[in-house]
Amino acid sequence: MELVEYFKALEIELPELGENTASYGAIFKTYSEGAPFPDMDEVDMVILGIPEERAAYNNEGCKNSPDSIRRKLYSLNSGDYSVRIADIGNLIIGNTIEDTYVAMADVCTHLLKKNIVPIILGGSQDLTYAQYKSYAPLGKMVNIVSVDSHFDLGTNKSDLNSRTYLGKIITDEPNILFNYSNLGFQSYFVGSDAITLMKKLYFDVYRLGQVRNDMEEVEPIIRSSDMLTFDVSSIRYSDAPGNGNSSPNGFYGEEVCQIFRYAGLTEKLTSLGIYEVNSNIDDHQQTSYLVAEMLWYFIDGFYNRKKEEPMDSKDSFVKYRVNVKTMSQELIFYKSKKTDRWWMEIPNNLNQLKYYQNNLIPCSYKDYKAATNDEIPERWWQTFNKFN
Repeated sequence: MELVEYFKALEIELPELGENTASYGAIFKTYSEGAPFPDMDEVDMVILGIPEERAAYNNEGCKNSPDSIRRKLYSLNSGDYSVRIADIGNLIIGNTIEDTYVAMADVCTHLLKKNIVPIILGGSQDLTYAQYKSYAPLGKMVNIVSVDSHFDLGTNKSDLNSRTYLGKIITDEPNILFNYSNLGFQSYFVGSDAITLMKKLYFDVYRLGQVRNDMEEVEPIIRSSDMLTFDVSSIRYSDAPGNGNSSPNGFYGEEVCQIFRYAGLTEKLTSLGIYEVNSNIDDHQQTSYLVAEMLWYFIDGFYNRKKEEPMDSKDSFVKYRVNVKTMSQELIFYKSKKTDRWWMEIPNNLNQLKYYQNNLIPCSYKDYKAATNDEIPERWWQTFNKFN
């Protein structure tokens, strides 16, 4: 596959860097006019813009966001680690939006097979569907984490757009979705029927207030994910005005940076999509600036990943067995001696391991404490029902 055939070289005017050799603009391998296409054998992550908005809901102008984010991102300084990131420009948009989905999925599949993390700068959030489809040729089930104030389910008769893409993913065949987690939905935007459906599917959904009250509980949720899709309208308007659907309430800028730090640290996470930034209505380009800082935290987390799995190195973990009165078997937990992160073991009776690395799932100290108080952690039940 020749990636260069899918992309248009960058033509934007980037910030003056002067003698600052530590900035991303000086470090990234960038496909711009007059520069060669980057060598994919020399990178860990790839930035790609998808200037597509034909299925946007009330957010015309979001197709211009990739370049506006780049202008802010390139001015930021790298941390104290070797950065191997390429920016391969903007995807050449298809004659139809379906053509764009196919091209984007093909590109991301190619990168995933080479163990390169695609960082997708949308465009509208319906592109999440193409991000998801890129995993189909890999032969594995997928866990999605979405940071969004809505569920974006639509109805069975809805066309695919930025407010219906999840419904399309759920009903898609062949279906490779194992779990969906939503962080930050706002109850007045979500109907009770949608919440009931999420519970029936054993999906994990967390209200904005619930997440903000304990940000540390976000970490194990993201640690179990393969892909993250982020709708900028999940951030409150005062922090991110560049979106046609933003509202007074939402995450603070510092909170979404923390979420992206967790995402960067997650070894399992292999693609990231940021959608719905609208530079046409972005006061002083504040939203693009915030997204650039979010990406900085993701990159910083990525280069500080601690590859660890309890099954791989038992000497690096402490194993805990907990008896719960209502259970006929013990609950088993593992704690890393290196990072203090937790996992718990889930019985598996239907051989779902071909879709999952093993029967261990990320959890938190709170889950362990709940078990010691004779309570079965909600996270345990959700996954047990999926496995069995």
